[in-house]
Amino acid sequence: MRLLPDDGEREFASMLRHLFSVGPESPGLWRSLADAGVLGLALPERYGGSGGALTDLGAFCVEAGRALCPTIVHGTIHAGLVVHALGSADQHAALLPIFTSGTTSATTALWSAVDAGIVTPALRAQPDGDAWTLSGAVDFVLDAPLADYVVVSARDMLTGRTLVFVVPNDADGLRADRLTMMGGQAAGRLRFDGVLVEDRTMVLGGDGGVTDGQLHRIANTATALLSLDLVGVGEAALQRTVDHTVMRQQFGRPIASFQAAQHLVANMHIALAAARLAGRAAVSLLEEGDIATREAAVARMHAAAAAKLVTLDAHQLHGGMGYVVDTDLHRYSERARVLSTLGGGADVAATWLQGADA
Repeated sequence: MRLLPDDGEREFASMLRHLFSVGPESPGLWRSLADAGVLGLALPERYGGSGGALTDLGAFCVEAGRALCPTIVHGTIHAGLVVHALGSADQHAALLPIFTSGTTSATTALWSAVDAGIVTPALRAQPDGDAWTLSGAVDFVLDAPLADYVVVSARDMLTGRTLVFVVPNDADGLRADRLTMMGGQAAGRLRFDGVLVEDRTMVLGGDGGVTDGQLHRIANTATALLSLDLVGVGEAALQRTVDHTVMRQQFGRPIASFQAAQHLVANMHIALAAARLAGRAAVSLLEEGDIATREAAVARMHAAAAAKLVTLDAHQLHGGMGYVVDTDLHRYSERARVLSTLGGGADVAATWLQGADA
């Protein structure tokens, strides 16, 4: 298990910072990430991926959080991981290239938005000859109004097994109702009203169904990766705070020279270091094939706590100007709030430890 970055990872992070330097709202960012192989970073090269490891994806997530990378990038990467984990060789060949190439975007709705430990399908799947009809609704799906595809689970009403479907967002009977979230984060409630899925390529687990263990591992992977995104958010907020305290003077000297400010910055750094190690530990175990529920829980607990501590103290050390939108500090606070609560905060993650011990 490698918990500290090596030279290769540092070079990779430097390359990512260069790509992100165009800004998160740049129309060219998506194409740059696709061309650099980021969308298929942990997928095999024969499907358009980069052949990297899940730990490489963890390194990307830290830089993505630091740069406030649009979450639709995360959703597309997660969708590719789901297809690779659950699909057949034919499905890999048909679906993975459309995600790794950047020609389409995706989001996933495979666990509860309030508790990622709950993977019970919200949708019903009714057999319709060789096709399936999906009904029901899924709440708080990130980027649902923007994505080209949604990867969602449903309960087979005939056998009770769980299946996973890759559904075009423009399918007949599928409606995405926009939901208001902090910072203008795109999200929606997906309503499936008799959505017909006729292409068997779009049905994962069709032979024997998908197990809860597989879905838990997928949820834990997303949780660990987004926890590392929160680390990047915190690191960016911390760096801005350090720069500000060095520049800002009070009583004739930089406020960085005051012991109270130094203590706050030290605590911010310690919290982020713990969150980074916890996130990397979870990703490393997941890469080895472990479900890693305990590690994912610890990663979320540390990341959520660190993100809250760092963003609040960053605003405090910026003083009144920290609450002025011109500083852009609020954008890190808003992303921290969204990503640390979606799927469950530190309190929810703590309950996963009981299941991990069972």
